[in-house]
Amino acid sequence: MAKVKETTDLTVEEKLKALFELQMVDSEIDNIKRLRGELPLEVQDLEDEIEGLQTRVQKFDDDAVKMEESILSKKNEITDAQALIKKYTEQQNNVRNNREFDSLSKEIEFQTLEIELCEKRIKEFTSKIEDKKKVIEESKRVLEDRSGALDAKNTELNSITSETQKEEEDLEKKSVAIQELIEDRLRNAYKKIRGNARNGLAVVLVQRDACGGCFNKIPPQRQLDVRSRKKIIVCEYCGRILVDPDMEEEFK
Repeated sequence: MAKVKETTDLTVEEKLKALFELQMVDSEIDNIKRLRGELPLEVQDLEDEIEGLQTRVQKFDDDAVKMEESILSKKNEITDAQALIKKYTEQQNNVRNNREFDSLSKEIEFQTLEIELCEKRIKEFTSKIEDKKKVIEESKRVLEDRSGALDAKNTELNSITSETQKEEEDLEKKSVAIQELIEDRLRNAYKKIRGNARNGLAVVLVQRDACGGCFNKIPPQRQLDVRSRKKIIVCEYCGRILVDPDMEEEFK
């Protein structure tokens, strides 16, 4: 590729050459990124899904542990209630009147109800633990599957990246170097046009009397202006910067 004069005081022709070379370099970078395709996004999606699954499994594990602790607590309450029932039953054998007997009977009845309530809670907690264990097992199966898919995608992505990394880094440096030669206003315009273009083309050749970006016909006088390289000409339809087709040969 031809080199642009290293000065900020460029002629219009030199500015056009700098913009065209910048476009060629950036297009090469785009091509390398296209080789990776959707892989980076697929890797990110899998990583996010795995993180969500891990969080879910951890939460369900924590919930199951808390329920196990609640079951143990309820069993302890049953043991305490049974001890009280035994105590109150023994006391009934030594009461002095019906009033004391009835009072102890109410306490025994209350503790019996407490035991029944604890047993009910234990059944509920046990059922919930079983449900959570099923979800945890299913989540772990999905997690294993997704982890395998992530490893495969990462291997594929790393293989592609390792082959093109050096080339991409060199092109990125070259792009930055060329941009430093272009005035801010023109560089910003280039980036804006490039950002809005689906194919990333901000600078295009006039080919077969038409814009190389949108393929609309360019009027003859406007084509002459492009060939003269004395001013920056943009396509009146798509806004891309136009350069004459001979410029491509100059960079080969």
